[in-house]
Amino acid sequence: MADLLSEIIFIFQRLNWLSIIDLALVTLVFFTILMVLRDTQANVLMRGVVLVVIFLVVLTSLVNLPAFSWLISTTLPALLLAIPVIFAPEIRRGLERLGRAGYGNLFNRRDAASILAMQQTIKAIVTACARLSARQHGALIILQRADSLQEYVQTGVQLNASVTPELLLQIFYPNTPLHDDAVIIAENRIIAAACVMPLSSSGILNRSPERQMGLRHRAALGSSEASDAISVVVSEQTGAISIAHSGRMIRRLDTERLENILLAFFQPAENDSSAHLGSRIARWLESFRRPED
Repeated sequence: MADLLSEIIFIFQRLNWLSIIDLALVTLVFFTILMVLRDTQANVLMRGVVLVVIFLVVLTSLVNLPAFSWLISTTLPALLLAIPVIFAPEIRRGLERLGRAGYGNLFNRRDAASILAMQQTIKAIVTACARLSARQHGALIILQRADSLQEYVQTGVQLNASVTPELLLQIFYPNTPLHDDAVIIAENRIIAAACVMPLSSSGILNRSPERQMGLRHRAALGSSEASDAISVVVSEQTGAISIAHSGRMIRRLDTERLENILLAFFQPAENDSSAHLGSRIARWLESFRRPED
């Protein structure tokens, strides 16, 4: 123990500004990795791996165990090489999130006709969600933004139809051929229905105190994790309306709040007063910081 304390004191005595910057960069790398893996199943696994590594390092430092130390020093590099394989889905989503960072609202620059069409599309979606919620008909609506959803469109039935409340109600009417899975909307058109979306691999829904969230909610959250799309889901059990984006979900929305959130995503800033748009986005972000369970 005395040798360990003397080594720690020796390390602190050798610290300089360059060493502090070096340690800060390493800390930043680990912080970024933990932020990418936050709210995923890999977060718990990573925590366990870190605790095991710390325990083994301390054990081999305090106790003279030559054979055990040799085993740890031999297997540790293999473990480090296995981490990218184990965490491949989370690393992929994290890199996609970094790639979308700073993309901003470049895709939102539209002319007046496109803005009007977008507003009509949002109103149709909100009206349909209100009626579906009142009837407790389950629904999953995916709104494409910058990332292409063509690979998911190919899994469903292509429609290329106008967005109307009546059509959405008919699609999600129980026991009809297209009521399962998701509707994908892009460029103010219903591109396809009955599309199979990726399920969420995070543990957010597993930690929810309520158990009404089934495959639709998992698909809504998974779609928001795999792309920058907006997912709107109506619960078949409770009729509650939820919205998901970037791996976060807000639940129990009323129609006014749903419309404000969708407009905050798709309304160009130059066609709205900056204060009004900023207040809407601020309210939306605050809702994400305090999710409604």
